[in-house]
Amino acid sequence: MLFRALIAFVALPGVVAILVPVVWLWLTSHSDLVHPLGLVPVAVGFAALLWCVCEFYLSGKGTLAPWAPPIRLVETGLYRYSRNPMYVAVTLTLLGWAAAFGSWSLLIYALVVAVAFHLRVVLGEEPWLSRTHGSQWEQYKSRVPRWL
Repeated sequence: MLFRALIAFVALPGVVAILVPVVWLWLTSHSDLVHPLGLVPVAVGFAALLWCVCEFYLSGKGTLAPWAPPIRLVETGLYRYSRNPMYVAVTLTLLGWAAAFGSWSLLIYALVVAVAFHLRVVLGEEPWLSRTHGSQWEQYKSRVPRWL
């Protein structure tokens, strides 16, 4: 299970939040660090993402991958404050890249990714969680906001 969790981390948020921005910056020659403080949200987002992956693995007994989701509803760690802290973390990371390197194209990418996350959550994940976890999900949903 640990190996699957690591593969899922690299394959999913690793590509969206790290690989795509780094390749994008390289291909567009945005190599100048314009706002060094922009690296703070990159680091915070990445740390939050790792924390959430650990919560999925330890508390939920699963991974962030759709092919091996948590068995238990995860309500610990950052999930006490947001129902979707992984998506918030990835978006924060992307916004940090855009700010740090002064890239409007990465800002647009971050916004498109955020909209895609919202649609995925509302149209896919939340109905599935409701079917899978029933009243436990409904209680959790009533006390924890979707995003922040």
